[in-house]
Amino acid sequence: MDSRRIGLRLVELAKAGRDAEAVNELYADNIESVEIISNTTEEPQVWKGIDGVREKYAWWESVATIHSVEVDGPFAGHGSDVFVVGFSMDVTVEGERNTMREVGVFTVEEGKIVKEVYLGLAS
Repeated sequence: MDSRRIGLRLVELAKAGRDAEAVNELYADNIESVEIISNTTEEPQVWKGIDGVREKYAWWESVATIHSVEVDGPFAGHGSDVFVVGFSMDVTVEGERNTMREVGVFTVEEGKIVKEVYLGLAS
């Protein structure tokens, strides 16, 4: 499957709130996930391997109440191994409700996502 088709499937699953299914179906065993948070001097958070990424998503589901999600994309070039997806979420984390905006940059090799980098967008 090429990056555009993988991106379309990821967006479909994200819009349906089926993140765990996306990880199981689309991610490589050697996946690397990077979160770069805007408005902070903290170092990026990095998870390596499919089990680490599953733990990241399980943690997120345990601390966040997601009220709504808008997903935009995928944006992919012809023959490219990279695609981008935009996310806007109305979410409550640790009792504080706010809107989070980020883009995910996904790298594909041999029909699987091998890297995802989330870039938080400043409000």
